Amino acid sequence: MPPLIHSSDCLPNSLVLDHLPELNHRHLISNGSTNSELIADVQNGTLNAAEMHLLTAETQSSGRGQHGRSWQSPRGNVYLSLYYPVHMPISGLLSLIIGVELAKMPVIQTLNEQLRAKGLTPIGVKWANDLGFYQYPSNAAQDESESAAQTLPFHKLAGILIEPVTQAGKLVGVVMGVGLNVQATPQLTAQTCEGMSYQAISLQDIERILQPKAPASSLPSLRELYQQMSKALMAAMTRFTHLGLEKPTGQTYNLDSFLKQFDSMDALAGLRLRVTQEHNGQLDTLTGHACGIDTHGCLQLRQDNGNISALFTGRIDVINKT
Repeated sequence: MPPLIHSSDCLPNSLVLDHLPELNHRHLISNGSTNSELIADVQNGTLNAAEMHLLTAETQSSGRGQHGRSWQSPRGNVYLSLYYPVHMPISGLLSLIIGVELAKMPVIQTLNEQLRAKGLTPIGVKWANDLGFYQYPSNAAQDESESAAQTLPFHKLAGILIEPVTQAGKLVGVVMGVGLNVQATPQLTAQTCEGMSYQAISLQDIERILQPKAPASSLPSLRELYQQMSKALMAAMTRFTHLGLEKPTGQTYNLDSFLKQFDSMDALAGLRLRVTQEHNGQLDTLTGHACGIDTHGCLQLRQDNGNISALFTGRIDVINKT
Protein backbone atom coordinates (compact mmCIF):
# COMPACT_ATOMS: atom_id res chain seq x y z
CA MET A 1 0.00 0.00 0.00
CA PRO A 2 1.49 3.42 -0.91
CA PRO A 3 1.87 6.16 1.71
CA LEU A 4 -1.50 7.61 2.65
CA ILE A 5 -1.34 11.36 2.02
CA HIS A 6 -4.46 13.52 2.09
CA SER A 7 -4.47 16.55 -0.19
CA SER A 8 -5.22 18.76 2.80
CA ASP A 9 -2.23 17.60 4.81
CA CYS A 10 0.49 16.80 2.26
CA LEU A 11 4.00 16.68 3.56
CA PRO A 12 6.10 19.78 2.96
CA ASN A 13 9.29 18.87 1.09
CA SER A 14 11.27 19.79 4.20
CA LEU A 15 9.59 16.96 6.13
CA VAL A 16 9.72 14.09 3.62
CA LEU A 17 11.90 11.28 4.98
CA ASP A 18 13.92 10.40 1.87
CA HIS A 19 15.89 7.67 3.61
CA LEU A 20 12.94 5.94 5.29
CA PRO A 21 10.41 5.31 2.49
CA GLU A 22 9.31 2.03 4.09
CA LEU A 23 7.62 3.96 6.89
CA ASN A 24 4.69 5.33 4.83
CA HIS A 25 5.06 8.70 6.52
CA ARG A 26 2.06 11.00 6.86
CA HIS A 27 2.41 14.45 8.43
CA LEU A 28 -0.47 16.51 9.82
CA ILE A 29 -0.61 20.18 10.71
CA SER A 30 -2.87 19.29 13.64
CA ASN A 31 -4.76 16.30 14.95
CA GLY A 32 -6.26 14.95 18.14
CA SER A 33 -3.72 12.27 19.02
CA THR A 34 -1.20 10.64 16.68
CA ASN A 35 -1.48 7.37 18.61
CA SER A 36 -5.28 7.34 18.50
CA GLU A 37 -5.46 8.17 14.79
CA LEU A 38 -2.85 5.59 13.80
CA ILE A 39 -4.55 2.85 15.83
CA ALA A 40 -7.94 3.67 14.30
CA ASP A 41 -6.55 3.69 10.74
CA VAL A 42 -4.98 0.25 11.19
CA GLN A 43 -8.01 -1.25 12.91
CA ASN A 44 -10.49 -0.05 10.31
CA GLY A 45 -8.31 -1.19 7.41
CA THR A 46 -7.40 2.26 6.09
CA LEU A 47 -3.76 1.28 6.62
CA ASN A 48 -2.23 -2.12 5.88
CA ALA A 49 -1.58 -3.85 9.21
CA ALA A 50 1.33 -5.78 7.67
CA GLU A 51 3.37 -2.63 6.98
CA MET A 52 5.04 0.04 9.11
CA HIS A 53 3.37 3.46 9.28
CA LEU A 54 4.65 6.74 10.67
CA LEU A 55 2.37 9.60 11.69
CA THR A 56 3.69 12.98 12.82
CA ALA A 57 1.88 16.18 13.74
CA GLU A 58 2.86 19.78 14.42
CA THR A 59 0.38 19.97 17.29
CA GLN A 60 -2.23 17.79 19.00
CA SER A 61 -5.51 18.85 20.59
CA SER A 62 -5.93 15.66 22.67
CA GLY A 63 -2.42 14.34 23.23
CA ARG A 64 -2.27 11.42 25.63
CA GLY A 65 0.26 10.15 28.14
CA GLN A 66 0.33 7.19 30.50
CA HIS A 67 -2.74 6.18 32.52
CA GLY A 68 -5.04 8.53 30.63
CA ARG A 69 -3.06 11.66 31.46
CA SER A 70 -3.02 14.52 28.98
CA TRP A 71 0.06 15.50 26.98
CA GLN A 72 0.36 19.18 26.13
CA SER A 73 1.34 19.67 22.51
CA PRO A 74 2.48 23.21 21.62
CA ARG A 75 4.02 23.84 18.21
CA GLY A 76 7.75 23.45 17.79
CA ASN A 77 8.01 19.95 19.25
CA VAL A 78 7.88 16.38 17.95
CA TYR A 79 4.65 14.37 18.19
CA LEU A 80 5.36 11.06 16.51
CA SER A 81 3.73 7.64 16.40
CA LEU A 82 5.09 4.56 14.65
CA TYR A 83 2.98 1.49 13.93
CA TYR A 84 5.05 -1.71 13.77
CA PRO A 85 3.59 -5.14 12.86
CA VAL A 86 4.29 -7.66 15.61
CA HIS A 87 2.60 -10.80 16.89
CA MET A 88 4.58 -11.51 20.07
CA PRO A 89 3.27 -10.27 23.43
CA ILE A 90 4.43 -6.82 24.48
CA SER A 91 6.14 -6.62 27.89
CA GLY A 92 7.24 -3.79 30.16
CA LEU A 93 10.75 -4.07 28.76
CA LEU A 94 9.71 -2.45 25.47
CA SER A 95 9.26 1.08 26.81
CA LEU A 96 12.65 0.87 28.53
CA ILE A 97 14.31 -0.40 25.35
CA ILE A 98 12.72 2.49 23.45
CA GLY A 99 14.01 4.90 26.10
CA VAL A 100 17.55 3.56 25.73
CA GLU A 101 17.46 3.80 21.93
CA LEU A 102 16.10 7.36 22.08
CA ALA A 103 18.84 8.32 24.55
CA LYS A 104 21.40 7.03 22.02
CA MET A 105 20.23 9.54 19.36
CA PRO A 106 23.01 11.89 18.22
CA VAL A 107 21.30 15.01 19.55
CA ILE A 108 20.92 13.49 23.05
CA GLN A 109 24.48 12.12 23.05
CA THR A 110 25.91 15.52 22.09
CA LEU A 111 23.97 17.34 24.82
CA ASN A 112 24.95 14.70 27.38
CA GLU A 113 28.65 15.11 26.61
CA GLN A 114 28.29 18.84 27.24
CA LEU A 115 26.24 18.32 30.42
CA ARG A 116 28.80 15.92 31.87
CA ALA A 117 31.64 18.31 30.99
CA LYS A 118 29.93 20.95 33.14
CA GLY A 119 29.29 18.53 35.99
CA LEU A 120 25.55 18.45 35.31
CA THR A 121 23.27 15.44 35.33
CA PRO A 122 22.89 13.93 31.83
CA ILE A 123 19.59 13.08 30.17
CA GLY A 124 18.64 9.53 31.12
CA VAL A 125 15.84 6.99 30.98
CA LYS A 126 13.41 7.24 33.89
CA TRP A 127 11.44 4.10 34.63
CA ALA A 128 9.04 3.35 33.15
CA ASN A 129 8.55 5.57 30.09
CA ASP A 130 10.24 8.98 30.27
CA LEU A 131 13.44 10.75 29.24
CA GLY A 132 14.91 13.52 31.37
CA PHE A 133 16.87 14.04 34.56
CA TYR A 134 16.80 14.93 38.23
CA GLN A 135 19.12 17.81 39.13
CA TYR A 136 19.96 18.58 42.73
CA PRO A 137 20.38 22.31 43.46
CA SER A 138 24.13 22.89 43.63
CA ASN A 139 23.91 25.57 46.32
CA ALA A 140 21.00 24.31 48.38
CA ALA A 141 21.87 24.26 52.05
CA GLN A 142 19.25 22.08 53.69
CA ASP A 143 19.35 20.02 56.84
CA GLU A 144 18.40 16.36 56.64
CA SER A 145 14.86 16.79 57.94
CA GLU A 146 14.14 19.54 55.44
CA SER A 147 15.66 17.57 52.58
CA ALA A 148 13.68 14.45 53.45
CA ALA A 149 10.43 16.40 53.50
CA GLN A 150 10.83 17.68 49.96
CA THR A 151 10.51 15.92 46.64
CA LEU A 152 12.88 16.61 43.80
CA PRO A 153 11.14 17.41 40.50
CA PHE A 154 11.88 15.37 37.41
CA HIS A 155 12.83 17.48 34.39
CA LYS A 156 10.81 15.69 31.72
CA LEU A 157 12.09 15.94 28.17
CA ALA A 158 10.13 13.16 26.47
CA GLY A 159 7.39 10.65 27.17
CA ILE A 160 6.67 7.26 25.62
CA LEU A 161 3.23 5.70 25.13
CA ILE A 162 2.99 2.11 23.83
CA GLU A 163 -0.35 0.64 22.78
CA PRO A 164 -1.16 -2.75 21.22
CA VAL A 165 -3.26 -2.86 18.05
CA THR A 166 -5.73 -5.68 17.47
CA GLN A 167 -7.97 -6.81 14.63
CA ALA A 168 -10.77 -9.30 15.31
CA GLY A 169 -9.35 -9.81 18.80
CA LYS A 170 -5.86 -10.73 17.58
CA LEU A 171 -2.69 -8.72 18.11
CA VAL A 172 -1.43 -7.42 14.77
CA GLY A 173 1.04 -4.77 15.87
CA VAL A 174 2.01 -2.04 18.29
CA VAL A 175 1.90 1.74 18.14
CA MET A 176 4.81 3.51 19.79
CA GLY A 177 4.15 7.17 20.49
CA VAL A 178 6.80 9.67 21.56
CA GLY A 179 6.38 13.31 22.51
CA LEU A 180 9.68 15.22 22.58
CA ASN A 181 9.95 18.82 23.76
CA VAL A 182 12.24 20.52 21.25
CA GLN A 183 11.62 24.27 21.01
CA ALA A 184 8.58 24.74 23.25
CA THR A 185 8.31 23.97 26.96
CA PRO A 186 4.77 23.14 28.12
CA GLN A 187 3.76 25.31 31.06
CA LEU A 188 2.48 22.76 33.53
CA THR A 189 -0.14 23.72 36.10
CA ALA A 190 -1.27 21.77 39.15
CA GLN A 191 -4.04 20.33 36.97
CA THR A 192 -1.89 19.36 33.99
CA CYS A 193 0.81 17.89 36.23
CA GLU A 194 -1.98 15.71 37.66
CA GLY A 195 -0.12 15.20 40.92
CA MET A 196 3.15 14.18 39.31
CA SER A 197 6.36 15.68 40.71
CA TYR A 198 7.85 16.80 37.41
CA GLN A 199 8.38 19.87 35.31
CA ALA A 200 8.80 20.09 31.57
CA ILE A 201 12.07 20.90 29.86
CA SER A 202 12.97 21.16 26.16
CA LEU A 203 16.10 20.52 24.11
CA GLN A 204 16.28 24.27 23.59
CA ASP A 205 16.13 24.85 27.37
CA ILE A 206 19.04 22.46 27.88
CA GLU A 207 21.00 24.15 25.10
CA ARG A 208 20.48 27.52 26.80
CA ILE A 209 21.63 26.10 30.14
CA LEU A 210 24.83 24.92 28.45
CA GLN A 211 25.39 28.03 26.34
CA PRO A 212 23.32 30.93 27.72
CA LYS A 213 24.92 33.50 25.37
CA ALA A 214 24.87 31.40 22.19
CA PRO A 215 23.39 33.50 19.34
CA ALA A 216 21.37 30.75 17.64
CA SER A 217 20.21 27.20 18.22
CA SER A 218 22.25 24.35 16.76
CA LEU A 219 19.50 21.77 17.28
CA PRO A 220 18.53 19.44 14.44
CA SER A 221 15.45 20.32 12.39
CA LEU A 222 12.18 18.56 13.16
CA ARG A 223 12.69 16.53 9.96
CA GLU A 224 16.07 15.31 11.22
CA LEU A 225 14.52 14.46 14.58
CA TYR A 226 11.71 12.51 12.89
CA GLN A 227 14.40 10.45 11.18
CA GLN A 228 16.53 9.94 14.29
CA MET A 229 13.51 8.99 16.40
CA SER A 230 12.01 6.67 13.79
CA LYS A 231 15.32 4.84 13.47
CA ALA A 232 15.50 4.59 17.27
CA LEU A 233 12.00 3.07 17.45
CA MET A 234 12.77 0.55 14.71
CA ALA A 235 16.03 -0.39 16.47
CA ALA A 236 14.09 -0.83 19.71
CA MET A 237 11.62 -3.22 18.07
CA THR A 238 14.47 -5.21 16.54
CA ARG A 239 16.11 -5.44 19.95
CA PHE A 240 12.86 -6.42 21.65
CA THR A 241 12.28 -9.13 19.03
CA HIS A 242 15.77 -10.52 19.64
CA LEU A 243 15.03 -10.74 23.37
CA GLY A 244 11.84 -12.67 22.60
CA LEU A 245 13.66 -15.11 20.34
CA GLU A 246 16.45 -15.57 22.86
CA LYS A 247 14.22 -16.33 25.85
CA PRO A 248 13.15 -19.91 24.93
CA THR A 249 16.78 -20.88 24.32
CA GLY A 250 17.86 -20.04 27.86
CA GLN A 251 20.52 -17.69 26.51
CA THR A 252 20.77 -14.20 28.04
CA TYR A 253 23.40 -12.47 25.89
CA ASN A 254 21.04 -9.86 24.42
CA LEU A 255 19.21 -9.34 27.71
CA ASP A 256 22.45 -8.92 29.68
CA SER A 257 23.70 -6.43 27.09
CA PHE A 258 20.49 -4.39 27.35
CA LEU A 259 20.44 -4.40 31.17
CA LYS A 260 24.04 -3.20 31.27
CA GLN A 261 23.25 -0.38 28.84
CA PHE A 262 20.13 0.59 30.76
CA ASP A 263 22.12 0.79 34.01
CA SER A 264 24.42 3.35 32.39
CA MET A 265 21.42 5.53 31.44
CA ASP A 266 19.17 4.97 34.47
CA ALA A 267 17.88 8.35 35.69
CA LEU A 268 16.82 6.82 39.02
CA ALA A 269 20.06 4.97 39.79
CA GLY A 270 20.88 5.13 43.50
CA LEU A 271 18.24 7.73 44.32
CA ARG A 272 16.04 7.48 47.39
CA LEU A 273 12.44 7.03 46.33
CA ARG A 274 8.93 7.07 47.65
CA VAL A 275 6.75 4.80 45.51
CA THR A 276 2.97 5.10 45.82
CA GLN A 277 0.81 2.25 44.56
CA GLU A 278 -2.93 1.68 44.57
CA HIS A 279 -4.35 -1.71 45.59
CA ASN A 280 -8.11 -2.22 45.79
CA GLY A 281 -8.71 1.48 46.26
CA GLN A 282 -6.08 1.79 49.00
CA LEU A 283 -2.78 3.66 48.62
CA ASP A 284 0.37 1.86 49.75
CA THR A 285 3.71 3.61 50.08
CA LEU A 286 7.19 2.10 49.93
CA THR A 287 10.49 3.90 50.49
CA GLY A 288 13.98 2.83 49.60
CA HIS A 289 16.73 3.21 47.04
CA ALA A 290 16.39 2.45 43.33
CA CYS A 291 18.66 -0.40 42.25
CA GLY A 292 17.95 -0.88 38.56
CA ILE A 293 15.42 -3.11 36.85
CA ASP A 294 14.90 -6.85 36.76
CA THR A 295 14.73 -9.10 33.69
CA HIS A 296 11.00 -8.34 33.28
CA GLY A 297 11.48 -4.57 33.28
CA CYS A 298 10.19 -4.08 36.84
CA LEU A 299 11.75 -1.36 39.00
CA GLN A 300 13.84 -2.80 41.82
CA LEU A 301 13.56 -0.95 45.12
CA ARG A 302 15.88 -1.79 48.02
CA GLN A 303 13.77 -0.99 51.05
CA ASP A 304 15.20 0.26 54.32
CA ASN A 305 14.95 -3.24 55.82
CA GLY A 306 17.20 -4.58 53.05
CA ASN A 307 14.49 -6.40 51.12
CA ILE A 308 14.26 -5.79 47.38
CA SER A 309 10.82 -5.31 45.85
CA ALA A 310 10.11 -5.61 42.12
CA LEU A 311 7.55 -2.96 41.16
CA PHE A 312 5.46 -3.20 38.00
CA THR A 313 3.75 0.17 38.40
CA GLY A 314 3.60 3.11 40.79
CA ARG A 315 4.11 6.84 41.18
CA ILE A 316 7.75 7.74 41.72
CA ASP A 317 8.95 10.60 43.95
CA VAL A 318 12.61 11.28 44.70
CA ILE A 319 12.52 12.27 48.35
CA ASN A 320 16.09 13.13 49.34
CA LYS A 321 19.72 12.91 48.38
CA THR A 322 21.00 10.09 50.56
